[in-house]
Amino acid sequence: MKKFIKEFKEFAMKGNVIDMAVGVIIGGAFGKIVSSLVNDIIMPAITMLTGAADFTDLSVVLKEPVVDKAGEVVSEGILLTYGSFLQNVIDFLIIAIVVFIMLKFIMKLSCLRKKEEEKEEVVEKGPTTEELLVEIRDLLKEK
Repeated sequence: MKKFIKEFKEFAMKGNVIDMAVGVIIGGAFGKIVSSLVNDIIMPAITMLTGAADFTDLSVVLKEPVVDKAGEVVSEGILLTYGSFLQNVIDFLIIAIVVFIMLKFIMKLSCLRKKEEEKEEVVEKGPTTEELLVEIRDLLKEK
């Protein structure tokens, strides 16, 4: 049992697992931000344009329900509820666009950082070993 616990501890403390946990936590927070963007900013604008208050309620009646004289439902009606699907498609597209924009921004920052590091390396690099040996040889010749 001790060996199992030791192995589990080694596994759990690996960098990849911790990085993944941080990613999941940040992803959850990011999901809340995107949900708020969709529900509080974009959907009210779409509602204003389309007049539909909530897409999830949109449906087409394929078969009307059958009701007897007493008002009891004899057979249920059939609805094609496309509104929920439409809402999920809109949510996906917005999330995809936001993730795409964020990745482009991160990649741009990464490229800028690499360029900065390359500039620093060029400035920090001194003469190569060959250059130093040539310089020493030339100094020895002069003596």
